[in-house]
Amino acid sequence: MDKLEAMRVFCTVVEAGSFANAADKLAQSTSAVSRWVAQLESHLNVRLLNRTTRRISLTESGHAYYERCVQWLLELDALESSVSEQSQSAQGTLRITTSLGFGLSYLAPAIRACQAQFPQLQFHVSLSGHMVDLVEEGFDLALRIGSVGQQHVVAKAMGYTQLLYAASPRYLAKQPRLVHPSDLAQHNCLIYQHHLSHQKVWTFLDAQQQQYDMTVDGLIGSDNSSFLVELAAQDMGICCAPCFIITPYLNTGRLVRILPNYHTPVSTIYAVYPHRKHLSAKVRLFIGFFSQWLQSQQEITPYQTES
Repeated sequence: MDKLEAMRVFCTVVEAGSFANAADKLAQSTSAVSRWVAQLESHLNVRLLNRTTRRISLTESGHAYYERCVQWLLELDALESSVSEQSQSAQGTLRITTSLGFGLSYLAPAIRACQAQFPQLQFHVSLSGHMVDLVEEGFDLALRIGSVGQQHVVAKAMGYTQLLYAASPRYLAKQPRLVHPSDLAQHNCLIYQHHLSHQKVWTFLDAQQQQYDMTVDGLIGSDNSSFLVELAAQDMGICCAPCFIITPYLNTGRLVRILPNYHTPVSTIYAVYPHRKHLSAKVRLFIGFFSQWLQSQQEITPYQTES
């Protein structure tokens, strides 16, 4: 039984005063309308209407149920209208900036799914990964990992991704053995760096949750994690990057995780936008859509607010 349709039919019967009048309004047969109400009563295990040959009247339970139904259906109609208006008004071009790795792994398939549902929404995406000033550069939204990058913006946590440390089997075969995080001092570490952050401290947790913050160094730095991971796969050193970039390399055997007995930290994924007030419909819609879409991805831990 379609409970929503049964509730609508029941309310129409009450307001029309008879099954026949309700059938005319609903463009259904009288027997079909009567059947809807009977199914609803059976589902609730209570009589809602007193029936005579000429008229109907509400039972006490029916009266209480009718009042709640009317209120609920009005709220549902208002919700549907609001969503519809938001969908219709979410038009134009949404300008997004993010990193290459995140863009390829998550933003591209999310945009495909979003446009299938909201075809009137257009996108312009920058994959430079630079910590740009959103207002100055004209971006509506940034998707960032770990660092928000600037003050006076709104940062909405969307989820978490794990950082992994890895190197190629050939690199590890030729270099000093890695048993403890302190052994990294003897290795060439590929450093992620941009003007706001130089990732020279790598963090590890042992089984007892003791934290080791190791200062590392190396011959190559870059502001692109995908580039550093590819260098690691070419036997150039040890890389640190989000799991969604490293995992494909692990699956093919080009990279292996180092220090597997140690846990690695997580980084927060943020949706960053300039102002909370007067947020445009297209930005609000995409943030909501992307947040839900992201929770379904295997390598993302959903963000939960503290209770």
